[in-house]
Amino acid sequence: MKESKRLFIGLAGFLTLLILIWTPPILSVNAAAATIILINRSNQKTTEIHDGDQVSLVIENVISSSNERNAAFQLDSGLVVASCSLPSGKTTCRTTPISTLGWYWQSGGKPMPFRQISIIVDQSSDSISPLTIKVSPRPVVMVHGFLSSYEGWQNYLGPEGFLAKVGLQGYAVGDGQVEGIMNTGSLTNPRQRTNTVIQNSQELAKYIQGVKRKTGAEMVDLIGHSMGGIISRMYIDQQMQQRDVAQLIMLGSPMGGSECANLPASLGFYLPASLEIRPSYMLNIFNLQITHRKGIRFNDLAGTPILDGFKSPCTAVPSDLVVSLNSVNAIPLHSGQSSTLHIELNTSKDVFDNFVLPLLQTPAGELIDEPDAASAANAAPGLQFTRMFTGTIPAGGNQELTINIDPGVTVASFALFDSSRSLNVRVRGASGNEITLDPQKNGLVIVNDPSMLFYLGYGFNNPKPGAWVVRLEASDKTPPTGAEYALSAHFAGGPTLQANALPILPAFGAEVSISAHIEDQGINLPLQAASAFIQKPDGSTENIMLEIQLDQASVSWKPTQEGLYGINVYTQAVGSNSRPVERTAFLTLQVQPQNPLTDLFLIILGLCLVCVFGFLFVGFVWFAIRRRRKSVTKPI
Repeated sequence: MKESKRLFIGLAGFLTLLILIWTPPILSVNAAAATIILINRSNQKTTEIHDGDQVSLVIENVISSSNERNAAFQLDSGLVVASCSLPSGKTTCRTTPISTLGWYWQSGGKPMPFRQISIIVDQSSDSISPLTIKVSPRPVVMVHGFLSSYEGWQNYLGPEGFLAKVGLQGYAVGDGQVEGIMNTGSLTNPRQRTNTVIQNSQELAKYIQGVKRKTGAEMVDLIGHSMGGIISRMYIDQQMQQRDVAQLIMLGSPMGGSECANLPASLGFYLPASLEIRPSYMLNIFNLQITHRKGIRFNDLAGTPILDGFKSPCTAVPSDLVVSLNSVNAIPLHSGQSSTLHIELNTSKDVFDNFVLPLLQTPAGELIDEPDAASAANAAPGLQFTRMFTGTIPAGGNQELTINIDPGVTVASFALFDSSRSLNVRVRGASGNEITLDPQKNGLVIVNDPSMLFYLGYGFNNPKPGAWVVRLEASDKTPPTGAEYALSAHFAGGPTLQANALPILPAFGAEVSISAHIEDQGINLPLQAASAFIQKPDGSTENIMLEIQLDQASVSWKPTQEGLYGINVYTQAVGSNSRPVERTAFLTLQVQPQNPLTDLFLIILGLCLVCVFGFLFVGFVWFAIRRRRKSVTKPI
């Protein structure tokens, strides 16, 4: 009996051992449930991110297999966002770092503060619970333009602003929420130096870093109005070390510059910023050097309410008064159009709802990295300007200016910059009759916003050729110190000026060649006068005369400072009807910094030469003295 009992116990133990040996290892692997883990940039597990953060995804304790398998991670929208390989026998894998751009948004602009991530292994879903994460939207950083400040974004800021009402955080450079203040010009002190574009981009860099520290977000959206788009491009190209901009949204940013900037620049106002908005700077210097986008999508909205040339005082049409559609599209980008004036692009609810917000709400998978654009400028033909008239109208005073309109001119459009915004304008045509300026007939526009590049504009279709007189009169609003002004007129049709200052990027100490000629229907006109008004980087000016040889004018000139120069080339020729033809070109060049290593080399070389010649001189003197001593002591 005892023997049979022992035999039974041994048999049971043997069977139990067999069961343990032959049970598949799945049971031990599945002792812990398979899980999805989110790893942040600091290599820490997390379930909370900001839209745009960089993360990695991990799957652990998945069923092992003798074959290599692929694990795909997908959002609850069905979009596959990452994948990794499970080698044979392995139960875990980790994806390479991925961006979470757009994870806060679902198609149609629906916010998704919580997202679920599920996994598919070899195209068949295992019973693995999805991971739920909390997603916060990216903060929005706004960059003001020329002669503006953070207050230009008041409609976007605060609890009642455009952004807060859709659940977004808004930050405007200079608003004090974090460090960083740009200087794009002072209305109270127009001759005070502004920051350069690169200096303002450095302030923008401080501000973006402050926003990232304050919010914990790794990426922001950038919105730039007017010159703010130029500063943002400089930041992306020169300052941004690691990508922290999801996309760049620009509103009326002049990628090809604005000719209206020639008005204040000619008075020496708001330098160097007013020179950096010139087409000659943007097309020939900025766009050829600032080409890196680092994967960021560029968007720019063009205001196009002005379609008639005589209603556009200092730009081509279509335009928003100071920035043309051609300028917005001077580089390859994604552009839109709106019937909104320039000064309203950053305040308009319609612009926000129909252009800005849909871009901010771009869902995952649609913010695709974009390549750098070609460096070649997409330049439309430049406008033709007559003389740039500048001066001061004293209180109670007036001044008459004569502008010759040539045969063949189909449109003449005038722009007045008035520092006091107080002058009255009266116009007498070539017939001698005074013309009552009208918004419909002459496109009369008065811009009271002091941040705009001009004060008053008007124009004419098919103006009568001859001498036109513009009378500027002080009003009772003109200050006792008077009103400084700049008046320009640009023509469509008629003779054209071709002028250059080369090289555009001269080395320090190199000579620059300035040349000009005026053409009319392919024939050069004989020149009577040609000069260049030069504005130097330190604010000083210089006038030089060009040497005239029949129909060509030229001069060689050597800059004495490094930095940005404005050069207004004025020419006068004799037209086919023996009347004077006047044209002005507004050029820009940038003298490159001195190379300190080159200077040091030259100093060392100079010292070496001094030492060599000194040694030779001493040796010559020593030899001469010794020879003389020998001749004295020689016996007779």
